[in-house]
Amino acid sequence: MVQELEQDNLTQFVSDNETVVVQYSATWCGNCRIMKPKFKKLATENENITFIIADAEKFPESRKLATVDNLPTFAIFKKGEFVNQVQTNKFDVLKDLVNEVTSN
Repeated sequence: MVQELEQDNLTQFVSDNETVVVQYSATWCGNCRIMKPKFKKLATENENITFIIADAEKFPESRKLATVDNLPTFAIFKKGEFVNQVQTNKFDVLKDLVNEVTSN
């Protein structure tokens, strides 16, 4: 399941969940809209991982948890710590990032 942040509280999700994958996006970002259903598909295939969509413009504190200088950015956190990130509009690259954390 994918949760969309309604407030700037990504830190809470990262600390409360074993593994978190975040899509940083913005409403104006076309590539973000293209990746959103693919991100949701990955969430259904990895039910043991928490998937979050965070608006990078609305939530600056959440944005600071990763290096977000291009959208969409996808970041993975495990046991409260930042693990890795990619900035991509390619599903295979996103899937590889998720597979990296599920295989460890």
